[in-house]
Amino acid sequence: MTTDSGTLVSSEVSEVKSPETKDTIMSFVPLVLIFVVFYFFVIRPQVKKQKSQEELIKSAKKGDRVIIAGGLIGKIIKEKDANVIVELAKDVHVEALKNAIVSVINETTGAVETNAKKK
Repeated sequence: MTTDSGTLVSSEVSEVKSPETKDTIMSFVPLVLIFVVFYFFVIRPQVKKQKSQEELIKSAKKGDRVIIAGGLIGKIIKEKDANVIVELAKDVHVEALKNAIVSVINETTGAVETNAKKK
């Protein structure tokens, strides 16, 4: 409906704005979908991996055989706050960060426990 001056009545204005609003909302749908896919395929697995690595580091204790980041294999002989002292061979000791522990070797089975195997 139009008035004598040719302006739109309020009911026609709302009808005209409605398709523009739908277009604006629909333009954000692909962005939201991309974020959801990114979350489930990138962010969530990385957080799970990080948590399992933290659990692995916390579970390492004195006497455990470990592999540290440089590929060195040894036994933890002493724990400090954020460091461990690893014995690589008789009378060969290395101080390393606990975060450098990549995996723990199970003494009874010889299996290597890494964060990749835990789910």
